[in-house]
Amino acid sequence: MAFTPTRRTVLTTGAAAIIAQTFNKPAFCKTAAGHYAGVNIAGGEFGKLPGRYAFDYAYPSQASINYFATQGFNLVRIPFRWERLQPELNTELDAQELKRLQASVAAATDAKLTVVLDTHNYAKRRLASDGWKEAHVIGSEAVPTSGFADFCGRLASAFKDNNSIIFGLMNEPTGVVAYEWLPITNNAVAAIRANGAKQLIFVPGVNYTGAHSWFTSGNDLMAEVVDPGKNFVLEVHQYLDSDASGKTGDVVGPDIGSDRLHRFQTWARANEIKAFLGEFGAGRNAQSIAALQDICTTMHDNRDVWMGWAAWAGGDWWPDDYPLNLSPAKDGTERPQMPILSGQAKQFIASDLAAEQR
Repeated sequence: MAFTPTRRTVLTTGAAAIIAQTFNKPAFCKTAAGHYAGVNIAGGEFGKLPGRYAFDYAYPSQASINYFATQGFNLVRIPFRWERLQPELNTELDAQELKRLQASVAAATDAKLTVVLDTHNYAKRRLASDGWKEAHVIGSEAVPTSGFADFCGRLASAFKDNNSIIFGLMNEPTGVVAYEWLPITNNAVAAIRANGAKQLIFVPGVNYTGAHSWFTSGNDLMAEVVDPGKNFVLEVHQYLDSDASGKTGDVVGPDIGSDRLHRFQTWARANEIKAFLGEFGAGRNAQSIAALQDICTTMHDNRDVWMGWAAWAGGDWWPDDYPLNLSPAKDGTERPQMPILSGQAKQFIASDLAAEQR
C-alpha cells in the first residue's frame, strides 16, 4: 500500500501527533507487569534460508532461558525469520516451525518470563520463487503490504490466548521511509487486532529505529500509529559505538547512552508516548561497563517514558569472544556485563512489585 506525502501531511505532523495521543494513547496490557527488563536471546534469526533447524539456526534452549530467568529479568525477546514461519506469502504458518517457536515460548513462560516475538526481518523478506536470493521490501510488488498484514494476523491468531506474549511488529526496518512505513504499520496492527489478539504491540520506526536518529529519519510521524486496541508502545534501539550499529563492543564515552536517548525521550514525554528499548549493548572494558550503567540508570530515572528494555544479546550459538555475548563463557564464568544488567533489571522492576504488594 503506497502513501504519497503532501504538504499538509508534513506540516500537520505535530497537530496529528496531539490528536493521535488523545484518541490513541498507548495503554499497558492489564495481564502483564507495568515495566520489563530483559535480554534478547538470539539464534532463531541465524543462518541461510530456509536453513536446517539445529544446524543453521535454533530457538533459545531451556538452559539459556533458565539462566536469564535466574538473573532477575522478567522478559526475553526471541528473534525469528518470517520466511521460516510462513514460507509462502498468504498461506498457513508452517506447522513444524510454529511448534518449535511455541516450545521455546512455553519454556520462557514456564520460567515466568514475558516473551517478545521479534520478526527479525528489517522490513524485508526473501521468496522461494527466486531461490531466496533477493530481499524484497515490504510494500513492493513482490511483498505487498497485504502480505505482511496477513502474516501478522496469522501470528496473532496463533498466540492470541497467551497473555505472556508481546508482539514485536518488525525488527529494525530499513529500505523504507517513515511515510511509507506508517501505513504498513497501521495495516499490520489492524490485522493483529482483527484476529483477536489484545496483547501489547511494539512498533518500530525506520532507519533501524535508532533513538539517536529518530528525527532525522522522520520517525516522529510514528506518533500517528492507529491501534484499534490502544495497546502499543514505540520500540527504539540504541547502540553505543561510533556509528551506533552495535558491530563492536566499543563505546564513544561513558555517558553516550544518556546523550543519544535524550532528545527522543524528551519528545516521547511531551507527547505522552511510552517507549521500549529493544536492543542496546556494550563490551567488557571499563568504559563500556560504565556506559551500560549510564543507559540503564537513564531509563530507570525516566520510567514515565521507558516501560522496558532488552539488552543484546544472549544465545547458545554466539562465539565465545563475541563482545556483546551475555551468555556464560564456555568455562561457565559470568560475563562482566551481567552484574550491571541484572542489578539494574531488579531495580527497574522493583517499583512495580512494591506497588503490587501495597
